[in-house]
Amino acid sequence: LGARLLHRTTRRISLTQDGEVFMARAEALLSAADAARASVGRGRSEPYGRLKVSMSSSFGRQHVAPVIPAFLRRYPSVSLDLRLSDEIVDLVDDGYDVAIRLGALKDSTLVARKLATNRRVLCCSPAYLAEHGMPRHPADLAQHECVILGDQRDWSFVTPQGPLTVRVGGRLVASNGEAIREALVDGFGIAIKSTWDVGPLLASGALVTVLDDYPFANDVAIWAVYPSRAHVPLKTLAFIAFLAEHFGDPPYWDRADAR
Repeated sequence: LGARLLHRTTRRISLTQDGEVFMARAEALLSAADAARASVGRGRSEPYGRLKVSMSSSFGRQHVAPVIPAFLRRYPSVSLDLRLSDEIVDLVDDGYDVAIRLGALKDSTLVARKLATNRRVLCCSPAYLAEHGMPRHPADLAQHECVILGDQRDWSFVTPQGPLTVRVGGRLVASNGEAIREALVDGFGIAIKSTWDVGPLLASGALVTVLDDYPFANDVAIWAVYPSRAHVPLKTLAFIAFLAEHFGDPPYWDRADAR
């Protein structure tokens, strides 16, 4: 190739920058080859081939990883490459077949299918309320310790007077929802959390909801997104259908019988 792809030491081997570029392109070519084989074998009735999937670390660990063995047993001709990361990947350039994404989708050429609702609540611990008091109106949040996910400092609500956006502040900003959840349980702050993440903690009383009379202005969902193509591989459609069946409607984490 005329380029050094690996760093070698006595203890480890790692990719060089050229190696990382080469690996990314090679993975994309492998996925393209899978797609080509799928298009040639469209007469086959069973999903098959390598399926590369991306999704959020927290959601993937809690609600997808436990059922992956069941998916692979159902489809013995499919192999799965599951990448758990909070980074948004480029499905086409990085060779992914499908990604599971949470929240509002950005405009793109990707095809999206809604898998489940993503109900969110504003919550904190009873200890936090005992120390700081209960907010009565969204505007009160400006005086509270809010725990912020990424750059999401503007929290929008529906009030009897119309939409209201509050710019919140706080000493803890985190890029990972699990870190925020643990801070809340420890009595630090108020945050927006999805029920798929905090449902058991709400049921046990470790966390409580606040401002229930003020719904969030923007609905969000859990989506499967995949590249637009004339013939979507059966392995992709099978994985999406499997997750939709597993989650249910309403999703199992929001059903009373699951608490």
